[in-house]
Amino acid sequence: MTKINHSIEIASFDEKSNLAMTDLSIQPITSSSSDSYRMRGTKQSHSTRSDCFSTHKPGFAMTTAIPSLRGTKQSHSTDSDSFSSLKPGFAMTSTVLKYVATLFLVYLSSSINSYAQTQNTDNLYKKPLVDVLKEIQTRFKVQIKYSEPQVKDKWVNYADWRFRADVDETLTNVLTPLDMKVNKEKLGVYKLKEYEYYRWEVQDGWAYLDNLASKYNDKASWEKRKAEIKPELYQALMLSPLPAKPSSKPIITAKRIFDGYSVENIALEILPGVWINGSLYKPLKAKGKIPVVLSPDGHWEKQRYRADCQIRCATIARMGAMAFSYDLFAWGESMLQFKYEDHRRSLAQTIQTLGGIRILDYFSSLKETDTNRIGISGGSGAGSHCILMTAMDDRIKLSAPVVAMSSYFYGGCPCESGMPIHQCGGGTDNVELAAMAAPRPQLLVSDGSDWTAHTPEHDFPYLQKMYGYYGVKDRVENVHLPDEKHDFGINKRIALYDFLIKNFKLNGNAIKDKSGKYDESKVTIEKENAMYVFGDKGEKLPKNAVMGFENLEKLFPLNTIK
Repeated sequence: MTKINHSIEIASFDEKSNLAMTDLSIQPITSSSSDSYRMRGTKQSHSTRSDCFSTHKPGFAMTTAIPSLRGTKQSHSTDSDSFSSLKPGFAMTSTVLKYVATLFLVYLSSSINSYAQTQNTDNLYKKPLVDVLKEIQTRFKVQIKYSEPQVKDKWVNYADWRFRADVDETLTNVLTPLDMKVNKEKLGVYKLKEYEYYRWEVQDGWAYLDNLASKYNDKASWEKRKAEIKPELYQALMLSPLPAKPSSKPIITAKRIFDGYSVENIALEILPGVWINGSLYKPLKAKGKIPVVLSPDGHWEKQRYRADCQIRCATIARMGAMAFSYDLFAWGESMLQFKYEDHRRSLAQTIQTLGGIRILDYFSSLKETDTNRIGISGGSGAGSHCILMTAMDDRIKLSAPVVAMSSYFYGGCPCESGMPIHQCGGGTDNVELAAMAAPRPQLLVSDGSDWTAHTPEHDFPYLQKMYGYYGVKDRVENVHLPDEKHDFGINKRIALYDFLIKNFKLNGNAIKDKSGKYDESKVTIEKENAMYVFGDKGEKLPKNAVMGFENLEKLFPLNTIK
């Protein structure tokens, strides 16, 4: 039962007379969980009379005339019948104690009555979430971190009935109906979170993947499963059929020349008035047809303008391949047309998937492109994009998702899981989608601090089994970096370089020093505005550009999801 608090304010004694009469009022102090009462008056004191007040119904003030007694400091006496002062002055009789006790019982009775009026089945034993969390902290001696907006105006039905002996079970019972949860930061410390549909417990993800794997046991049954999933991916993304391709030519900026490579910026119109922008890194001395590595940007600060992104793409170019670094939707230069928050709309996944398809269209049409060596590699959210693109489009011959793939994490951004792609084929996950790359070469780079921390234990063996159906188990690789974090750092880039050299026959010697170590020092880091297509302030944005998400939705009139 919730504690019922009471406050009694006693005024100082009148210094001019032995007895002073005062008005005493008892008023309810409402709180979110219970009613408490205070006595209000100008001069208040204990009375020697226990029958000098009148009781009213709950909610009304109770007043009395109470004489004050002269005295100084007060303390409990060993004599049960009186109080004695620390300094000579006066003694309080047991009558005073009886009066206080009676008064307290009145408060208690009134408060309990009020509590009983709200804590019953008619009112669903409802309590504010903030009070329930405080009670959990007190009862289980734990700390729960939360902000005021998270708990504001949220109520828990049958609150006290949800308590169990275990704090974790109690938290689950309380928060699940509110679509909320807690993350356990350390022993005894929790942080309140909104329900994360995309984040599962590790064992739950593994069990679900095992269930998916039970649907096939050889190449033929797996190919049947792939044929079921693939068309449904297009339907889930509202890309069946694909929108008509604009007839406009790509917008290409002037070429900048650097040590062993060049850079030019390109904008492709993927829908009428909607562009996807990027920077193309090309080798300077390439002969014949050359590979292309699509390099979408992930959810990291400064988007594709980051130094590590430029280093990666320039190094790939110096090895002999084209690398196209491009923006995801409402990211980078796309924010000239759309707001940052539009990136977190479900349609974002559709637009950037369509962007990837249009990029493949463009590079597949170039005479210099070796269409048998088109790859894709991106990190984090762009890694999810890699997995999806490879599952959907057979023109991609190599895939390398970095710090992305997991059976218990579906992508924390709507650009990864906002559309119902994971309901395709009666339900799927990112690991099964990654398996659709087989038998094409695939590299998984994982680390020890995010949702890829357990990749070697379960998800990677599953993929090895799937590639084994084609007799090419060694074409799927996992470079696991248990001591590293969620980024696209040097060791992750080295893993990608090794994989590209092995499978696309690139020239690794062009980027290694005399000792055989990779040398990225010859890459020039450009300023952000050098990588723009539409000018420093967007002044070159075409006049027919779609402005605002509400106008983009009009291009999908029959399928717009609000």
